[in-house]
Amino acid sequence: MYKYRINDLLSELPMKDYHKALKIIPKALGISPNTFSNYRNIRISEDKDIPHQKAILLEKIFGLNPGELLNAEIHYKPISQLIKEYYE
Repeated sequence: MYKYRINDLLSELPMKDYHKALKIIPKALGISPNTFSNYRNIRISEDKDIPHQKAILLEKIFGLNPGELLNAEIHYKPISQLIKEYYE
């Protein structure tokens, strides 16, 4: 499973737009097509991530709300709990 929904979102496009998107999106992000391909193929089990600003741009390009590009939920303790655990 991929960490980001990029491939799923691209596959929803008509075929003619899919091919155009593969050319346009890397240019819009200011990255190479190879880097964009790497972003698309990051597996959920990998520690790799898309840089935050690029992820925000991708969410905007695909019309997503913040955090919707990610294919999994992230659960973590809030700072108040971390402080409490650390200092007690």
